[in-house]
Amino acid sequence: MSGQEIERKFLLREMPGLEGARETVLRQGYLTAPGDSVEIRLRQAGTAHVLTLKSGAGMARVERETALSPEQFEALWPETDGRRIEKRRWTGALDDGLCFELDIYEGALAPLRLVEVEFPDEGAAARFAPPDWFGAEVTEDARFKNKALAVDGLPED
Repeated sequence: MSGQEIERKFLLREMPGLEGARETVLRQGYLTAPGDSVEIRLRQAGTAHVLTLKSGAGMARVERETALSPEQFEALWPETDGRRIEKRRWTGALDDGLCFELDIYEGALAPLRLVEVEFPDEGAAARFAPPDWFGAEVTEDARFKNKALAVDGLPED
């Protein structure tokens, strides 16, 4: 997959019903240093292994992905030491036909819970009215980017 990712990210106010949602266990680590402007991430989602490059900030970012074999992933994984996160992702449908990704972080990042919605264009993102179970929006708060969470841990209020 390649192109542009347009998404908004929110804290979770309360857990929704997850009937019909799909759960995936994720582990991801970052190959780039904390101050780099480009992120290079390894992600294992179930049996899928992916190398992702992300650049830019805010709601619309460049994203390019390349599938890896399990062997390629495991060869690179040690290089992410100290820059990793683990989470359970629930993917489901919203009433307006969009999909949500609800991340429940584990380990040192527990009890953090974030929910993201991806959009086909910036206009759709601007018009989006979050459901009641979404909390405060953190799309523009760099402390809630996964790379920042992997490196710096939970944000302080």
